[in-house]
Amino acid sequence: MGVARYWRQQDQRYNLGGSKCTICNREFFPSRTMCPICHRRSLGKMEKYHFKGFGKVTSFTVVHDPAPGYRSQVPYILATIELEEGDLVLGQIVDCPPSEVEIGSDVEMVFRKLSEEGKSGTIQYGYKFRLK
Repeated sequence: MGVARYWRQQDQRYNLGGSKCTICNREFFPSRTMCPICHRRSLGKMEKYHFKGFGKVTSFTVVHDPAPGYRSQVPYILATIELEEGDLVLGQIVDCPPSEVEIGSDVEMVFRKLSEEGKSGTIQYGYKFRLK
């Protein structure tokens, strides 16, 4: 399998794909093979689940001194998002200045470029969030 195909097939990266326990009906992100609530009873009873991508900001920070490779994006907002389904996701908030983000802000998932391996290398895409 090629590198590009590998990245495209990562449900959690492109679609907020997780799993759902058919016993207790809880959803999990990222995907799990066994429910942490039902434990062994859930083996073989987890199904794929795609989160809607809507949620609220529960916590956030504005990054001014990023890791190498993200220096062109400063400042940027990194937030903990509580999805409508209840799971917490860490994600970047884009398309707005940091002053517009507040705890409790409604957000929606968007598909954006995450990184690029050199000027002619592989581009990796994934989920980020924007204010609704």
